[in-house]
Amino acid sequence: MSYYKALGNIPHKRHTQFRKADGSLHHEEVMGIHGFAGIQSILYHLQPPTRVREIEAVACEDELDGALEEQRALRHRLLNTTNLEPKGDAVSGRVCLMANTDVALSVVRPTETMDYWYRFAHGDETLFVHDGTGVLETQFGTLRYRPGDYLVLPTGVLWRMVQDSGVDHRLLVIEAFGHIEPPKRYLNRYGQFLEHSPFCERDLRGPDELVTHDEQGEFEVRVKARGQITRYLYGHHPLDVVGWDGHLWPYAFNIEDFEPITGRVHQPPTVHQTFDGPGFVVCSFVPRLFDYHPEAIPAPYNHSNVDSDEVIYYVEGDFMSRKGVERAALTVHPNGIPHGPHPGTYEGSIGKEKTEELAVMVDTFRPLRLTKAAQQLEDPNYAMSWSS
Repeated sequence: MSYYKALGNIPHKRHTQFRKADGSLHHEEVMGIHGFAGIQSILYHLQPPTRVREIEAVACEDELDGALEEQRALRHRLLNTTNLEPKGDAVSGRVCLMANTDVALSVVRPTETMDYWYRFAHGDETLFVHDGTGVLETQFGTLRYRPGDYLVLPTGVLWRMVQDSGVDHRLLVIEAFGHIEPPKRYLNRYGQFLEHSPFCERDLRGPDELVTHDEQGEFEVRVKARGQITRYLYGHHPLDVVGWDGHLWPYAFNIEDFEPITGRVHQPPTVHQTFDGPGFVVCSFVPRLFDYHPEAIPAPYNHSNVDSDEVIYYVEGDFMSRKGVERAALTVHPNGIPHGPHPGTYEGSIGKEKTEELAVMVDTFRPLRLTKAAQQLEDPNYAMSWSS
């Protein structure tokens, strides 16, 4: 995140002596992106973050080799994940639905709190919390999450979700091979949000409490990289940071804080953009007033995805242009063929003043491949639903 934040105790100058009460040095760690040319933060540990007792490669349950479906006829797809089996934790329980070389999209209904910490080494992750409450633990501090939160986790962040007991969880996971950031058109040259942006710094929630763990024992960290997960065992608690500062840190943004941009006639999907990723964008469809031209048609016009695949994850409400789409379903409209509102919804939207829909859209600029797991969730009749 390109805004300065600090928690805990830090020395007056970077890269200078910072000693503990017993006179020994704290261990400085610089964490940054784009080499040393991007944003960064500096963390101060009680123990060297490099001190590991054991390293072991373990199977990567969501590795895509052999999991992608064979190429089939190009068509629109509908995946119903409402009754997806609850299992595992926020990482081990994931069901990957589709991917390309830029991004992988998964869903998960975790039943267990993670008993380890996790990091994806090749890019940032965003967890959209559809259902569930709890605490996100990181070396930058703790952050409470709630339904509607986008949890944006830069690649260097160690994290785990500590779920509130007795609370059902459902997550959409966006795993990027690169960095997830606010769109540049929302920012001025200093990195501050502009007045016309649909959200601003006040809407971003960073870690609010730094808990320093000075503990010895056996602690597990899992890192996903190069097609597998590697397991590291530490003799000290990995969240032993006494202070940090900088511009790179995990944060939450709740979809309810996205302020919709409306107009006299129907606005293109770009007005809903929330994040920019490598080869994809993330958009938020939220409750909003409809177009107010006296002859406006609020439903979207038919359009062809010339350069992108469109994926919509349906969160809550009644989506005005779709019929028969349930909560937690995903539609996939690939490039190469046009798509648009279902029969009756185009004319039926005229005169309506507002919508209560809530959805997350991911548009990718490289074709997505669905997984064999996604096939098991597919409604085979969706592609022909415009003919009825």
